[in-house]
Amino acid sequence: MTTAGPDIRGRVLLALARASLAEAFGLEAASGSREPWLQEPGASFVTLRRAGELCGCVGSIHAYRPLGDDVWANARAAAFSDTRFPPLGRGELPVITVEVSVLSAPEPLHAGSEREALALLRPGVDGVILECQDCRGTFLPQVWEQLPDPRQFLGHLQRKAGLPPGAWHPATRLWRYTVVKWEE
Repeated sequence: MTTAGPDIRGRVLLALARASLAEAFGLEAASGSREPWLQEPGASFVTLRRAGELCGCVGSIHAYRPLGDDVWANARAAAFSDTRFPPLGRGELPVITVEVSVLSAPEPLHAGSEREALALLRPGVDGVILECQDCRGTFLPQVWEQLPDPRQFLGHLQRKAGLPPGAWHPATRLWRYTVVKWEE
């Protein structure tokens, strides 16, 4: 994302996510932005809230498609495919708020124990990916606002990944990333 400032990028990405949802409901034809930086690979999460409460959040951990396509697809997935919530209804579109987070490339955290992992985490800064055998989960850095204690943060992430909280396995792997986020 080299040619546009962060404020312009945020406005474009939020408008793109909202346009994706509007088109999905047949409310307007999409008007795709032609910003060159939208064609660069990017990983994003789109978070939807109704009255401040989470009602959808889906994203990509790794940049494998153009950022514009990633935001477009993740907006729809957050609205219709987040299995934690019922699909968004057409009448809800005017009352939801949209947040778009663009992720940095994940970097490994070398922790051989839960204690080492807790010491490496940067509360309020790190998004964290946890993987252990076939279980995997991630929390965006924004989750620190609800779970400011690293032990609690990691325990909830373990639960999200399908693991028992506090049960550190030698096969556990962690990565961290940061985000730039914009919200309506």
